[in-house]
Amino acid sequence: MDIRKVKKLIELIEESGIAEIEIKEGEESVRISRGPIATYAVTAPPIAAPIATPPSPIESAALEPAMPVEAVHVIAAPMVGTFYNAPSPESEPFVRIGQLVSEGDTLCIIEAMKIMNPIESDRTGTITAVLVENGYPVEYEQPLFVID
Repeated sequence: MDIRKVKKLIELIEESGIAEIEIKEGEESVRISRGPIATYAVTAPPIAAPIATPPSPIESAALEPAMPVEAVHVIAAPMVGTFYNAPSPESEPFVRIGQLVSEGDTLCIIEAMKIMNPIESDRTGTITAVLVENGYPVEYEQPLFVID
């Protein structure tokens, strides 16, 4: 899996407040999860019980999502196949990051059993991430696009 994709996924998780995401591409997979920050106090004598300290305001703010989860929408693959971002190799991609799309706009094509299946946007918004590279295989319900 391309390290740029992993970095982008980490950024998306930080921005969205999603707790965990798992992506599989063929035999490769990556799981990114975000848990609460634990705070511990170390005491000198081994017999003494640890002292729990409340999280600081900075740590408490870090646990809250940066934006509402509803603001981010993921378009997932409805089938297994090969992802194509354009109608032909010479053509421009259907969408690019930062592009505004409307409900019903074609985002990509997934080829399954030699049939080209257009994948359409199910909402209006801005493309904030394209999570699959052109020509790569995709799995059922694998995230393809992120729309704000």
